[in-house]
Amino acid sequence: QVQLVESGGGLVQAGGSLRLSCAASGRTFSNYAMGWFRQAPGKEREFVAAISRGGGSTNYADSVKGRFTISRDNTKNTLYLQMNSLKPEDTAVYYCAAERAFTVITRPEEYEYWGQGTQVTVSS
Repeated sequence: QVQLVESGGGLVQAGGSLRLSCAASGRTFSNYAMGWFRQAPGKEREFVAAISRGGGSTNYADSVKGRFTISRDNTKNTLYLQMNSLKPEDTAVYYCAAERAFTVITRPEEYEYWGQGTQVTVSS
């Protein structure tokens, strides 16, 4: 199993940048495909980005392509989401998730482990 803790959220102005981190416990972090999801008030949880266990493959939601970058450092057991050119519509609680898999996973129901979430608020 793996425990996940997100950090790095906060308040930022539109056009600004923010870097989220997801720290994972255990010694087998490299065995897990990872993903970022977000949920805005009154809306369903949506896919943001995902990365394979070795970091060689990534996938992004159309709404964040070209602005967000997902990465991981398996030596530090940490997942990252670099968010640039932020928009007010990016405002949401951001969650990281883990699944023991070889492929990139984009469906939330396929993930077994979830963090507690971190709030990102983008002001106009």
